Amino acid sequence: MSIAKKLADGSRFYYGWIIVAVALISMAFWFGIRSSFSVYYVALLDEFGWSRASSAGVQSMAMITYTIMAPLVGGLIDRFGPRRVIAPGILILAGGLMLCSRIEILAQFYIFYGVVMGTGIASIGIVSYSAILAHWFEKKRGLASGIAVSGMGLGTFLMVPISQSFISMWGWRMTFIITGCLILIILVPANALFLRHKPGEIGQHPDGSNPSDSNPKNPSQDRSNTTHDKDWTLKEAVHTLRFWAFISFPLFVSMGVYIIIVHQVRFLVDQGIDKMTAAFFLAMVGIVSSIFRVFWGWLSDRIGREVTFTMGTICGCLGAGSLLLFEIHGSALFTYSFFILFGMGWGVTAPMFMAVAADLFRGRIFGLIFGLAEAGIGIAAAFGAWIAGYIFDKTQSYQLAFILVIVTFLLSCAFCWLAAPRKYRGVMNK
Repeated sequence: MSIAKKLADGSRFYYGWIIVAVALISMAFWFGIRSSFSVYYVALLDEFGWSRASSAGVQSMAMITYTIMAPLVGGLIDRFGPRRVIAPGILILAGGLMLCSRIEILAQFYIFYGVVMGTGIASIGIVSYSAILAHWFEKKRGLASGIAVSGMGLGTFLMVPISQSFISMWGWRMTFIITGCLILIILVPANALFLRHKPGEIGQHPDGSNPSDSNPKNPSQDRSNTTHDKDWTLKEAVHTLRFWAFISFPLFVSMGVYIIIVHQVRFLVDQGIDKMTAAFFLAMVGIVSSIFRVFWGWLSDRIGREVTFTMGTICGCLGAGSLLLFEIHGSALFTYSFFILFGMGWGVTAPMFMAVAADLFRGRIFGLIFGLAEAGIGIAAAFGAWIAGYIFDKTQSYQLAFILVIVTFLLSCAFCWLAAPRKYRGVMNK
């Protein structure tokens, strides 16, 4: 009998929370590695003297690779299940990071980090676990999604300062090797042993409920007016407004997020803050976002996805505005308002991506549809990472880049309302 079956049998414990825990740990590495690029970026610029735009382009290449891989990973999980897809991806990811320790020229950085690592990291990203969690939760979908993606902030909080510390002690080459080893030791067994695609595989039902307990006379139990009864095809989905609005709202906000994530450490160092303190501020963005991912997910189950996302994006805009004010006025108070407010704003993104997607399109090809959304995110993130470097190279300032962050957040909010998950999901009051 499998470990999952043993945990589920003879117990009232719902195994879906184990899936959430595996997703949290995996996405901590996923985004911790992405966010740590900012400290490697500083170290490699110092050693090799490459331009900021060309160096930041490595992160853009990684995002382009992720863009290509995300729909493929989602579709493969739909067809073969998560373990057959995620475990090989983890091996590729670890191999890519270890190869990065051998970098001597910029082209190698593009290949080892941008292509090899970018291919592997898609397997432990939000696409993989969204495609799984959509089957395990309905009533508590926002909360479960929020807990799972809180790993993104936790990973940033832990891996950014740890990576900076390791780079300071042993250099960036050894830090790449250590990170690759940690991935093999922790993620391979966690995903191989505990992941399951759907609750029916171990005799459970979504949210741990018993179908016989549902009351058809209760409107909150009636799913006849939702999209859950529809088994979407890709052709049907792409002919709907909701699909394109859904694709657009994570695309724009991710562009803004990656402008900040990739360039924030370099910006603060330019303003006279030491490297470790700058890495600490990015880590604090991560931990604040981690806390608020859970909160926003929980809140969206109660007041709706659109209102929740609007509140979060306003916080994100204020956080980006704090960096603008810090460059203009130099007051350290703005660095604190930045990591609090931007952390809150960043925190609303991933749980709303997951929950809105499942509200609109959960079904046989959900992984593929979410993968296409992640592809859009990848393109936007790659552009955001590059355009901020380009803006600085041209103007010697990040001010226009931070204004662009605010614009993209506001556009994203508009598209979330246009996707209108409120029309396809009844808000359940507990």
